[in-house]
Amino acid sequence: MKKILLTVFMLASIALCGCQPRLNLFPDGTDPLIEKKLQGEGNDKVLVVSIDGTISDEGKRGLLGSAPSLVQEVSSRLKLAAEDDDIKALVLKVNSPGGGVTASDILYNEILRFKEKTGAKVVVNMMDVAASGGYYVSLPADHIMAHPTTLTGSIGVIFIRPKIDGLMDKIGVSVEVSKSGRNKDMGFPFKPDTPEQQKIIADIIKNYADRFQGLVKKHRSISEDKLKTIFTAQVFSAEGAKKAGLVDSLGYLPDAVKKACELAGIAENSQVITYKRKNYPNDTIYNSASSQTFSPALINIDAGNLMPPKAGFHYLWLPAAE
Repeated sequence: MKKILLTVFMLASIALCGCQPRLNLFPDGTDPLIEKKLQGEGNDKVLVVSIDGTISDEGKRGLLGSAPSLVQEVSSRLKLAAEDDDIKALVLKVNSPGGGVTASDILYNEILRFKEKTGAKVVVNMMDVAASGGYYVSLPADHIMAHPTTLTGSIGVIFIRPKIDGLMDKIGVSVEVSKSGRNKDMGFPFKPDTPEQQKIIADIIKNYADRFQGLVKKHRSISEDKLKTIFTAQVFSAEGAKKAGLVDSLGYLPDAVKKACELAGIAENSQVITYKRKNYPNDTIYNSASSQTFSPALINIDAGNLMPPKAGFHYLWLPAAE
C-alpha cells in the first residue's frame, strides 16, 4: 500500500509542476533486451525463452506502460539469439492455452526458422498448460518435455463469435444490413447463419484443422490409432500425452536444460541465459518471462483478461484462455 501511495504522489507531483523528468518507473516494451546469465560457465550458451499466456500479435497498453505482443516478444529474442554464435541450444518454457490461428502459426514459423538458421537444438518444457496453439508452437522442438502436472493436447481449431439474435427477438429490436453479396454478413451476431454459411465456416475450420493435424504428423511419429484419439481435440495429462506420443518425456525445467546441453553436445554446466528488459537480483531459470512490463492495478485500464477472446478462428483451449 505504501508503494502505491508513493507512486500516486510522485505522479501527482509531476502533473502539478508540469515537469517531465526522465524517470523509468516501470519497464515497458521500449526498453532494450538485456542478456542475463542465470547459471553455468564457459562460452557455450543455452537460451531460455518463455511463451507465456494467450498467443497474440496484439500488444497491450496501460496508463503507465505498454507491453509488446507475445509474438513480438518471442520473435525479438529469437532474432537477437540468431546473432550469437555461442548459443547452441534453446529451451522454450511454454505455458499457454494457445491463441489466434495466425499468431500461433507465426511463432511456429519463427522457431522453425531460428532452428534452421542457427543449427541450435530446441527443447520445449511445458508448464501448467501447453494446449492447442501452445502445442502447435512446440512442434519444431527436437525434444518435448512436459512437467508432470501439465495439460496438453487440444489439437484442433475453434471459431468464436457472439450470437445474440435470440435476445434481439425477445426485446423486439432488429438490425438491418444492406450488403453486396449474400454471404457478406456471414457470422454476423444479430442473425443466424444460413445453411450455406454454416458449410463455409465448417470448411474453413476443416482447413485450419487439417493444417494443424498435418504438422503433428510431420513432426511426431504417432500411430494412426492414437492419432484418431488425438484429433478429437481432447486434452491430456502429462502421462496421457506421453503414452499418446505427443511428448517425449516428463521433467522439470532443469531437466530440460540438461537435455538441451546433451542434444547440443555441450557441457552440462554451460551458461544458461535469458533476455530481459530489466535486471533482477538473485535470478533463476524460472524467471525468464517474455516481458517484465508492469502497470499498477490501481491505474491499469487494460481489462482484456475479463473479456472472452475476440471473434475469429483460434488454436485455443478455451477453458484456460485469459
